[in-house]
Amino acid sequence: MNEKVRVKKAKMAGGGGAAPAPKQDELHPHPVKDQLPNEEKARVVQTILFVTGINTLFQTFFGTRLPAVMGASYTFVMPTISIILAGRYSNILDPRMVKFRHIMRGTQGALIVASTLQIIIGFSGLWRNVTRFLSPLSAVPLVAMAGFGLYEFGFPGVAKCVEIGLPQLIVLIIFSQYIPHAIHSDRHIFDRFAVLFSVAIVWLYAYLLTVGGAYKNSPPKTQLHCRTDRSGLVGGAPWIRVPYPFQWGAPSFDAGEAFAMMVASFVALVESTGTFIAVSRYASATPLPPSILSRGVGWQGIGILLDGLFGTATGTTVSVENAGLLAMTRVGSRRVVQISAGFMIFFSILGKFGAVFASIPAPIVAALYCLFFAYVGSAGLSFLQFCNLNSFRTKFILGFSIFMGLSVPQYFNEYTSVAGYGPVHTHARWFNDMINVMFSSEAFVAGFVAFFLDNTLHRKDNTTRKDRGYHWWDKFRSFKTDTRSDEFYALPFNLNKFFPSV
Repeated sequence: MNEKVRVKKAKMAGGGGAAPAPKQDELHPHPVKDQLPNEEKARVVQTILFVTGINTLFQTFFGTRLPAVMGASYTFVMPTISIILAGRYSNILDPRMVKFRHIMRGTQGALIVASTLQIIIGFSGLWRNVTRFLSPLSAVPLVAMAGFGLYEFGFPGVAKCVEIGLPQLIVLIIFSQYIPHAIHSDRHIFDRFAVLFSVAIVWLYAYLLTVGGAYKNSPPKTQLHCRTDRSGLVGGAPWIRVPYPFQWGAPSFDAGEAFAMMVASFVALVESTGTFIAVSRYASATPLPPSILSRGVGWQGIGILLDGLFGTATGTTVSVENAGLLAMTRVGSRRVVQISAGFMIFFSILGKFGAVFASIPAPIVAALYCLFFAYVGSAGLSFLQFCNLNSFRTKFILGFSIFMGLSVPQYFNEYTSVAGYGPVHTHARWFNDMINVMFSSEAFVAGFVAFFLDNTLHRKDNTTRKDRGYHWWDKFRSFKTDTRSDEFYALPFNLNKFFPSV
């Protein structure tokens, strides 16, 4: 389990004060990941892949219409772990079957309630009214930290098995950056298929290390990260299985858990806004009109609703990894993403095939993250070209927001790793979750600080308007003021007549 999840798990551990005696509601069961049989883990992976494919199709057809892949979000980990540690499940003695299903029903109920937040904010146009005040200056920290803020999942994951992760990182850079410039080709084979080539080579290398006995006498932790036969997903996955709603049973609802999940949903909304902006940048589309962004948020809320109905144990947001993949491959095609979504649904039904891809060693995936997240972060930095970097106002907002976006979550994580619970530690666990999840997100903190300062600090000055780059986006604040909006964002099947964008 990676360090960030371990830290977030510790955040859920306590109630209030300096060091109170543990209560029944604060018991620490063994990690559910270790208790689950392979069959149940495979079912969860299949369900996530299936719903991800559906949500991606919805987003590309009816949402923003950008080539954005939807995926599971780390933001929902904290409230999900809180549900796992809830006291009402501590009396269930069979953790393998009954307890797991009850926990899944609890997460389903919380996700169903949380989905209403994004659905209402998106389709009512509230988010459109908020993002109208977003300028290139305030977008820089938001988008940059959407990528750079995930640094915990990069090289720390590579280092867990450096003999696999580091070769993957080196081979990926060679295929994507060096070979395309050394071997000129009109087909762009190496840069577009760099991920497939590098993963295949290093995965084969890792398999040879495994069958050759390189990890035969290694510690269990090393074997878990390095061996290619430890996940158990392939053996536990059925050949054919179609995920269906309420497959874990009827959802259960708890008010505190629902409120905590709603805050996580709002944080995911802010993070996905930054990722949507990065996707539009790499897809060579015009800047997102606020009405289109609001529409995408509404459909993302429907995606979280589907997560709750099918039981994925986590919510949906825009995939930062695939936003970075757009930059690496330079293929910003909506049709390609829709075909990819079809493959996700296909492989989720044919469980064995999907499990093969899901069982890629984690250090290989972490090496991919090193490039993908870096591309998304650099998309945020690219908006600096619209800002006046000679202005001390600009320097203050940029520096302070990015610094706080790194410093505040770092404080929350360090406090948790030492004390075993977060800085906000009251007797109300749901309130703890609400505060801790907000200030543990680098993108949320940086984006909120930048947005607030940019819209309150000498905003009405005409010189300030130019310094923040606001005038560059004026023509894109309405759907109808730019003729290219129809090309990128118009709904299919002539639906714009019935659902016009403003």
